[in-house]
Amino acid sequence: MTGVEARLKALMVGGLDGDGAAHGRLLAALGGYLRGYFGKRIGPGAADVEDLVQETLLAVHLKRGAYDRALPFTPWAYAIARYKLLDHFRRSGSRVSIPLEDAGDLLAVDNPEEGAVRRDVGALLARLPARQRALLRDVKLTGLSMEEAAARSGLSTSAVKVSVHRGMKRLQREVGDEDR
Repeated sequence: MTGVEARLKALMVGGLDGDGAAHGRLLAALGGYLRGYFGKRIGPGAADVEDLVQETLLAVHLKRGAYDRALPFTPWAYAIARYKLLDHFRRSGSRVSIPLEDAGDLLAVDNPEEGAVRRDVGALLARLPARQRALLRDVKLTGLSMEEAAARSGLSTSAVKVSVHRGMKRLQREVGDEDR
């Protein structure tokens, strides 16, 4: 099992077990892979890429109860993406075949937006004090629980919660100021 497969499957299983944050992280991570996957097949600048990503993420969300935990996650997600792509080609009148053997392509494609997003997030986090930046990175980006971040930083769980909350509020204010 690859690292990506293990991470996505763990998020899927967490979501199935009622962890809403894990489910949200799964959809966010999967969205990046899907943009690359669909972009490679219909063109990275195509307006339909984002529609296909959203349709696929919605299908993953709605069909999550049908996922068999004993099986790998990525082939299941790939099958949904493949059917959405075939539906798109059918609607547009295209005759294209997509071999089942390409299932590994879902995770092999780089997401062209990922680098820009990383730079933007890095620039935003750089505005925060070092400790707050580290806590936000641990909790919001890495996915650690408040308790895990507290253990890692040597702070109490409540101090971590307060710091993360204040950091998010500060970033919201600063980003809101830029939009004016």
